[in-house]
Amino acid sequence: MLKTITVLRRNAVFPERSEMSKNTGIVKDRRYLRHGTEFSHPETPQRLVAIYEMLENPDMAWKFTGIDAREATRQELERVHRPSYIDYIAATAGDPMFMLDPDTVATAETYTVARLAAGGVISAIDSVVSGETDNAFALVRPPGHHAQAETAAGFCIFNNIAVGARHALDRQGMKRVLIVDWDLHHGNGTQEAFYEDPQVLYFSTHQYPGYPGTGALEEMGRGSGLGYTLNIPMPPRSDDALYLRIFRELLSPVVLSYQPELILVSAGFDTYIGDPLGEMQVTPEGFAMLTRVLLNLADACCGGRLVMVLEGGYHIQGLTKSVRAVLLEMLGETRATEEQLLGMAAEADEKADRLIGRMRRQFESRWPVL
Repeated sequence: MLKTITVLRRNAVFPERSEMSKNTGIVKDRRYLRHGTEFSHPETPQRLVAIYEMLENPDMAWKFTGIDAREATRQELERVHRPSYIDYIAATAGDPMFMLDPDTVATAETYTVARLAAGGVISAIDSVVSGETDNAFALVRPPGHHAQAETAAGFCIFNNIAVGARHALDRQGMKRVLIVDWDLHHGNGTQEAFYEDPQVLYFSTHQYPGYPGTGALEEMGRGSGLGYTLNIPMPPRSDDALYLRIFRELLSPVVLSYQPELILVSAGFDTYIGDPLGEMQVTPEGFAMLTRVLLNLADACCGGRLVMVLEGGYHIQGLTKSVRAVLLEMLGETRATEEQLLGMAAEADEKADRLIGRMRRQFESRWPVL
């Protein structure tokens, strides 16, 4: 059930949405804070605390439609994860600290919260597909894109976006889903889930080399899925201009050719210029510009159906500013113009020309539109 997020202030009067604004949904649930409260870790509950506080400010709270989170069912998880792995995570319930890998820890409520994260993404997808919201942002944790069929990794337990994509294919009857992953790190779990599946086009920009070591340019899928995995390894210190050129010159023509019925985004904000785990230089304004490109593609291909899913981002202030910038763009309040997009992309240098040329040559045999 959808419910409107309201400000906790009586007799407040707020302006109506303009005709240009969108009905943007938010998955926001304080149960997500119950994972990982017992230890110090970069993927801290404070990430969501800061975002939620920003959303509860009087200038923001009235603007969004709340989408109720729910726990993913066993069947929904098994579309991506093996039963034995789900049992393994379930067995950690009640344990104050259980090491799943050197970077990934389960605590007492992690199993329930991780199911809630995957289910929150499903709820966001259902809301957008049904038309109850125009687009949505699932502000969930723990993140998911490193989780593989039978492995937790990189702070991830269940692969939230992969579970959501499978739900769109199996339950919503879709034939083509696009996943764009702009997180600092390559989404090896998401790639694995769809590596042989042409029903999901996976496009990832990520710092390379870097964790988890996958995501080379040559990794393009297998079998009937060959050409439906497109990896964009990015050098350290890549900035707004380079990201924007890649989205406009590589992603956009491919997407317009593929014609997805739904666009999902693994929205990691660890490419922020001050993030402690990365070396990239993306600003909040840059994230808004990338969002505008994706919104324009969604309008062109699939009736505007776009769902963002929170992944990384460990500079708390930068994360909060960046999420806010993305949400305002999703609402249509800070709509980036074509002139602004062209102006920012023009700042990329000759190194960008060489990088994009190499990627174009790699992909053009599968995507002649390039």
